[in-house]
Amino acid sequence: MPYQVPEPKIFACTDSRALAEKIAKSYGTDLGNVHISRYSDGEFQPSFEESVRGARIFIIGSTHPSSENLMEMLLMLDAAKRASARHITAVIPYFGWARQDRKDKPRVPIAAKLIAKMLEAAGATRIITMDLHADQIQGFFEKPVDHLFASTLFLPYLKSLNMDNLTIASPDMGGSKRAYAYSKALESDVVICYKQRAKANVISHMELIGDVQGKNVVLVDDMVDTAGTLAKAADLMMERGALSVRAITTHGLLSGNAYEKIRQSQLSELIVTDSIPIHTENDKVKVLSCADLFADVMQRVHHNTSIASKFLM
Repeated sequence: MPYQVPEPKIFACTDSRALAEKIAKSYGTDLGNVHISRYSDGEFQPSFEESVRGARIFIIGSTHPSSENLMEMLLMLDAAKRASARHITAVIPYFGWARQDRKDKPRVPIAAKLIAKMLEAAGATRIITMDLHADQIQGFFEKPVDHLFASTLFLPYLKSLNMDNLTIASPDMGGSKRAYAYSKALESDVVICYKQRAKANVISHMELIGDVQGKNVVLVDDMVDTAGTLAKAADLMMERGALSVRAITTHGLLSGNAYEKIRQSQLSELIVTDSIPIHTENDKVKVLSCADLFADVMQRVHHNTSIASKFLM
């Protein structure tokens, strides 16, 4: 009797469960059963409550701080490996710690490389992620990496707004490539903000390169943390004569008083995905779900079909 390849099983890390439920529904299945045992000192142990022997499994979990999210993913990968799963794909909508992708001063770690090695050592045979902070992080892995782009979600939304005099903006020099890719797809102009930081999350000076007079500006970035950069850029552009400023950022970290900064800024709208749970409601924040994108790619991976159509940028 020929061997029948079993259908894949999808499991969720705790903090990404809401997104994982949407992905599983879009895929056409239910989430697998995982139980987390917790000790009084904070140690925890995940346990698959169903067999995964010989199966392809997808473990969904963003690795944003706290480090407990990363640790839970590592433990689940290890458990799957020791339970004889055939293929173990870590689905990481937001790959955390990615800002530490190089030594920008002496005696600091390259955390993104370390975490890549940890994921592989734990048992991941494939990685699916979205909008890495730096594209070259893919090279830190020895396993296949499917690097998806949220532009497949954002571009249709921006086109639906039917804005005249559209200009794409990058909030810093490092995001200029992303901004140019959006401007090419939307056939729009590009402006760039030049900023200097006093320290992490603190901007000492910002200047605008380009003209935004009479333009509807869309700031494009991979993540929003404290929202200081976006708020300052929006205020600067409105001072320079922009008609409106909105921002699209894939990962909404939104730490500290980010929501208040957004509320008080001249941003008309902040559009993010649900790669990270958005816990606080804000009338300026709009969430586009990435569930269908990940479910589609997971199906293509399972059936060994091309995912090239998902790379718009």
